[in-house]
Amino acid sequence: MSNDSLFDFAGKTLDLSVSHVMGILNVTPDSFSDGGELMRDNDRVNLSEVMKRADAMINAGAAILDVGGESTRPGAKVVSSEEEIHRVMPVLEKLNDSFDVVLSVCDAGVGLINDVRALTREGALEAAATSGLPVCLMHMQGNPENMQDDPAYKDVVKDITDFLAHRVQACNDAGITSDRIMLDPGFGFGKTLEHNLELLSRLKSLQQLNLPLLIGISRKRMIGMITGRREKDRLSGGLAAAAIGVMHGARIVRTHDVAETVDALKVCNEVLKLS
Repeated sequence: MSNDSLFDFAGKTLDLSVSHVMGILNVTPDSFSDGGELMRDNDRVNLSEVMKRADAMINAGAAILDVGGESTRPGAKVVSSEEEIHRVMPVLEKLNDSFDVVLSVCDAGVGLINDVRALTREGALEAAATSGLPVCLMHMQGNPENMQDDPAYKDVVKDITDFLAHRVQACNDAGITSDRIMLDPGFGFGKTLEHNLELLSRLKSLQQLNLPLLIGISRKRMIGMITGRREKDRLSGGLAAAAIGVMHGARIVRTHDVAETVDALKVCNEVLKLS
């Protein structure tokens, strides 16, 4: 294990010379695949169900748990910061007290600020810099309400690379050093099926930015468009896409299906050791 491959998540380190799994815990009523599963009938978070699912994910091998308080499915309405905090903070506090695992969330992170808007909202850069936490910057064309209306690029990979490079520079200028930054190309966020496939096939191009890559493809529409499967029947296609992503440089895979993805990544990691 080289020190160069270690990434510090607010005191917890992961060796990113190999790939790891980030398990999804959506405490939202309207996420595309698992909306409402961790909520009570009154749209309040069901903490006991959250803890059971978190425990299962950790036992299955998740290195990171990503707590979502706002749906980012296509067409989703914006949630106020107050509502998002109301949903996620009790969950983060309970998880942090109970498990020794990296936790991530948008805008209120314990170990990682995972921001689908790449810290572009007013005050976000300053807040992230002050927190001292690592950040993950994701590319999204438009916003969840309109991102799939008519996404267009001159060159999807170059455009995304340029955008992320610009956001990295903005972070650096705000005092967030590059050793605290991860990147997510944003599969499905303002991209057609053709854009997503081009991005997946050329993912190695993003390595020119010399920062760890995180990908989230689990159960997404692109898998359904290829396989004809509904959200919860997209496991096989999602595992294939995740494996392709890891073989092309991704080091964190965000997924609903932790145990299966952990096994797939074990195989990828063994092959990558020989390359």
